[in-house]
This record gives sequence, C-alpha cells and structure tokens, in this order.
Amino acid sequence: MSAIAPPAEIAAIRRRYLLMTVSAAGVDIAFNLVFVALQGAWSFAPRSVGISLVLLLGVNYALAIRQFAPIQLYLDGKATFEQAQRRITQLPLRTAQVVGILELLVTLFRLGSTYFLTDPAMTGVPRPSLAQVITLSVVLPVFFFTYTYFVITDYLTGLCTFIFRQDGRNLGLYFGSYTLKLVVALLVISIAPLASIIVALFSYEGDRLKVEVTTVVGITLIAIAISGYFITNSLLRPIRNLSRAMARVAAGDLSERVPVTSNDEIGELTGQFNNMVGGLRERERFRETFGRYVDESVAATILRHEGEGVLAGETREATVLFTDIAGFTTIAEVLAPDALVAALNEYLETVLTPIRAHGGVVNTFIGDGLFASFNMPLACENHACAAVRAAIDIQRAVGSRTFGDMGVSLATRIGISTGHVIGGSVGAGRRLTFTLLGDTVNLAARLEQLNKDYGTRILVSNSTREACGDQFVFGELGSVAVRGRSDAAIVFSVDPHGQG
Repeated sequence: MSAIAPPAEIAAIRRRYLLMTVSAAGVDIAFNLVFVALQGAWSFAPRSVGISLVLLLGVNYALAIRQFAPIQLYLDGKATFEQAQRRITQLPLRTAQVVGILELLVTLFRLGSTYFLTDPAMTGVPRPSLAQVITLSVVLPVFFFTYTYFVITDYLTGLCTFIFRQDGRNLGLYFGSYTLKLVVALLVISIAPLASIIVALFSYEGDRLKVEVTTVVGITLIAIAISGYFITNSLLRPIRNLSRAMARVAAGDLSERVPVTSNDEIGELTGQFNNMVGGLRERERFRETFGRYVDESVAATILRHEGEGVLAGETREATVLFTDIAGFTTIAEVLAPDALVAALNEYLETVLTPIRAHGGVVNTFIGDGLFASFNMPLACENHACAAVRAAIDIQRAVGSRTFGDMGVSLATRIGISTGHVIGGSVGAGRRLTFTLLGDTVNLAARLEQLNKDYGTRILVSNSTREACGDQFVFGELGSVAVRGRSDAAIVFSVDPHGQG
C-alpha cells in the first residue's frame, strides 16, 4: 500500500487530471467559434457548442472519473502500486481514445447537421463537400486524440513525481514508443492542416475557397499554439530531467534518483539510470566498508583487478613496518572492554595518519599493532626513508597524548626492514586477503619484538639504514640471531630527535 498523502493533495492531483482531460472541450469550442465567426453562422453556434458541452465536457468528465478510479484507490492507500501501475502507464492512451471517439461523434453531429438537417440560408453554414466531411471526420478526431495523449502524458510527469516523492515508487511498465509519439506529433501538426487545405482547394472556388482556407489556417494556428506546448513539454522534459541528473552523478552525487515520468523508452532509460546509480552507490558503499578493514589504497587496487579474481603475486623491493603497544596485556587487564576498545581505536587512528602521510599502506591490523608497507602494492619513492619518517612521526604523535576517556598512555614499539618482498592475494575459495611474504617481513616483525630487549622504540635493519644513508641518526646495537635466518642481523636504533 502507498503512504497515504494528505487528502487535499490527492484531491488536487485528481482535479488536475479531470481538468486536463476536459480541456479538449475548450479547444473544440475555440475551433468552433473560429469557424462560426469566419462563416458568420452565429445561429449555428448554440447547437454546435451544446454538443461539445454534452459530450466533451459532461460525458468525458464522467468517463474520466472512471479512468482515474484505480489510481484514486492507490493514492487513498486502498490498493497497491502494482495494482495501479498498469492504469498509470496506460492513462494517456486510454484517455486519448475516449476523447478521440467523443470528438468523432461531435464532428459527425455537426457535419450531419449542416449536410442533412440544416438549411444553409437559415444558419449561414454552407454545406460541406463529401470530401471535406470525410477529411474532417478523420483529421479532427486524430488531432484531439493526439492533443489529449500529450496533455495527459504531461500530466503523468506530475503524477509520477508525486508518487515517487510520496512512496518512492517508479513506473516499471513501458507501453509507449518515443519514436511513434514523435512521428504522430509531426504528422498531425503538419499533414492534417495541409490535407484540409488541399481538400478545400479541390472542393471549392472563389470566396468560398478563401473562407475555407482562412478557417483552416485560423484553427491550425490555435492548434499549434495549444498542442505544441504540451507535445514539446511531454517529449523533452523527461530528457532534460535525466540530463540534469546525469550531470549531478558525473559531479559525484550518487544520492541522485530520478522519478520515471514517461511510459516509453525514455522512461525505461530513466529506470536503467536509477539502477546504474544504485549499483554505483552499492559499489561505493562496498568500497567504503571494505576500506574500514583494508587500507583504502589496497582496496582500490583490489577493486581495479577484481575482474581478474585475485592480485597475482609479484616481487618488489619494499620497506615493511610493524608496530605494537608496550605492556598492552597489562593495560587490557585493567581497563573495561569498552574503554579499552575506545582507547585502541584512537591510538590506531593516530598511528595510521603518519603512515598514510608518508605513502605507506596498512596491510593488516594485528591485535594492538599493525603491519604496514612502503612501495608495495603502491609505489613509494625513497620508501626506506619514508618508513623511518613515519615511525618518528608516530612516536612523536603517540608520546604527546593519551587515549580514550580514561586518558591511557600507550608506548609504541616499531620494527622496520627493507628488502625484496612477495605481494599478492592469498586464501581459499572466495575468502582472500592481500598480504606480503618473505624474509623482510619476518625480520621487521622480529625487530619490533627486540625493542623489549634493547629498551628502544624504533629498530631498523641494516638494509634500511643503508637505504636511508645519512638522512637520520642511527645507533648500532650489534648483531642478533633471527629465527629462520642462517646469518645474524645487524640492528640499529633511530634517534627520534635527530636527523642527518
């Protein structure tokens, strides 16, 4: 069921439909008055106007109420959108058919009256030729059918927009043809008047010909002025709306969703546009969510290669950085779980900032620590120096503040190593993760742990020190055996306050 709109709004929507439907009576009467004025047949006017009021106003109004009934039930919350959708989509065609039939009856009555029942000397209305009777019996109903179709199509824009804003629903049925609409509009506006003039040229001569041609031209000008507005509006407005929405999406606004206001290919295209933007929103949401658990740059790299399924392994020289919190186990025993998580989140955010600022990528969070890399998977110039600068900035940022509502001080230990690493997607089935492998990774993790033994905050490998040159002040601490390596590793500390 729909979300019930205020009764006044529903009444206004229904009233607008009824008024636009019976507007055909006003157009018909305007045509008739032009004819009567040019023919000087004012005594014929009451009969001619009367039949228009009876059929195009009275009968048309009653039938329009019935046409709108299924939509009324939906707007009142008594029917589902699915039950009303077909009638909404077909409303222009069904309404136009009724008006076209009624106009045919009106035209036949008028022509029959002038041809069979009325004395031209009494009414001033000359009898039309048989060719003109046939032509008008075709042209006028076709024109009013076309006029009503585009008027109600224009009305459909407002109705569908209201439903979209009120209930969030869009048309999903498309029975119209944009090409056919355009062809019919052009034919009716151009060929119908031309046909009437040609018939007059072959049927009459002298003053009668002048009057007939003048009448056709006068009625044609009114027809073009009135119907032209609705035709261009109903054909071009959905395109303009879609174009504006596309411009907003191109500018980065993925919240855009456009009401489907036409029942043809443009409406279908609008629906596909909404589906596309929905897909983009979902992809963006996925990227943002993914980025909370994986570094955004890694996430972006994986998404760019998602068609390949995995990131193929590659070997590259990179610098690996591990961090850990000193005495975290003791801190975890003292703090309440919510206070501990809050403090840890603030701490990790503080650590992340320098790493990203210097071109590093956080690959994995490991409990109270993290594993970051420089120059893998994203290129990072002078990656060893970048990693050491990030480590110094981390120590300065962490050492100058406390974390969480409890104001906890957290000391950070960092290990850094430079060398060749293997990077790629590893895992099983649909559960994959991007990681780095190799001796460089193991050494960086071991150096982070050795800070406990040396009472230091930053330890780097010999390869990192050599890659940095004289950019920083290093202190050699000797060599140490590292599990998994046959040779000992030379260890260096970094002076956070000194640079070479």
